[in-house]
Amino acid sequence: MERPKASADLAGQGTIHLKALRFHRTGDISNLQLEEVPKPVPGREEVVVRVHAASINPSDVRNVQGKFHQTTLPRIPGRDLAGVVVDGNKDLVGQEVWATGGDIGFTRDGSHAEYIVLPERGARLKPSCLSMTEAASAGVNYVTAHTGLITRAQLKEGSTVMVTGAAGGVGSSVIKIARTKSSRVIAIERQTMTPDQMRRLGVDLALSSQDDDILSQVSQFTSGRGVDVVFDCVGGPLFELGLKALGKNGRQVNIVSVGTSRVSFDLTDFYHKSLTLFGVDSLALDTVASGEVLEALRPSFEQRRLTPPDISRTCSLDEAKDAYREIDRGAATGKIVITP
Repeated sequence: MERPKASADLAGQGTIHLKALRFHRTGDISNLQLEEVPKPVPGREEVVVRVHAASINPSDVRNVQGKFHQTTLPRIPGRDLAGVVVDGNKDLVGQEVWATGGDIGFTRDGSHAEYIVLPERGARLKPSCLSMTEAASAGVNYVTAHTGLITRAQLKEGSTVMVTGAAGGVGSSVIKIARTKSSRVIAIERQTMTPDQMRRLGVDLALSSQDDDILSQVSQFTSGRGVDVVFDCVGGPLFELGLKALGKNGRQVNIVSVGTSRVSFDLTDFYHKSLTLFGVDSLALDTVASGEVLEALRPSFEQRRLTPPDISRTCSLDEAKDAYREIDRGAATGKIVITP
C-alpha cells in the first residue's frame, strides 16, 4: 500500500483506505482485526496525525475485552501516540507531536492505526530529545503520575514519597517526577529492587511488599515522621499500609485496586493525622486535558530530568494482536510500541 506523505498528496484521489486495528464487539482479543479504513478527515479545530509510533497499554487490552462501559463500537483502540501532523491547522502541519487521552480509543478512534484525527489542542509538540517510539511510550504513565503526584497531592520540594507497584509503568514515572522535586523515595514491590534498579530509578529505600516490618523500616527512614505522599499503584492489601505509613497531613493517591475493590482502614487514625485520600482516573482526562499535562511535562523531558519508560520491543500493525496477547499474559517486561 502506498503511503501518502501529506494531505496535499491526497487531493483528487478519492477515498484513501489505510490500515488500522479495529474491533466490532468486545470479549476476546481475537475480536481485534486488522482492517482497511478511510483516512480520517479533520473537523473544526482538529488535525490529522500520521502515526509513527503508538504504545500498547494494559487499558487498551482491557478495552478490547469489554472492561470499559463507555466504549462505543466499532472502535480503533490505542491511547498513546507520536507522529507528524499532515492535515488541519496549517501552522501545525509538519510538526512532530505526541498525544494521549481517556477518550482516544474509547469514544473516538485511537492510535493503533496509520492515521488519527485529534483535537488540535490535544496534539502537543513532542520533546525534541525523544524519538517517536520513546514519546509514544510516555503518555498514559506520565499523565497519570503527574496528575496524582503534582496536580492532586501537590508534592512539595524535598518531600518523602512512598510508591507501591514502583517498578510498573506508572510507579516508575511517579518516582522520576518525585526526583525532579528533590524528594526521597521509598519503593514497594513484590520483589525487592536490585541495587542497579534502585540507582537507575533514583530510589532511596526499596522494600518487599511481603516483608512484615515495612512500617518500622519506613518509620526509621523518616525518623518517625512518616511519609508525605503515598502513591498507591496496587491498592487492595497495600491500601491501608499506605495510609499507616503517612505522617501528619499526609496525602495518598490511588489509581487501581488489584484483587479486591473493598478496603478498610482506621478512621480514627485517618482524621487524627488529618490525612487526605485522592482517587485518580486517567480515563477522565480527555485528549485536550491530557495535552495540557504533556505540555507541562515537556520541559523536564527536554532538560533530560525525565526519561521515557522502558521499551520491550516494537512491532508492526500486523503483529500487534500477538503483542496484545503478550501484555494480557503479563509477559511484557516493558512497553511494546506499534510502529505503523
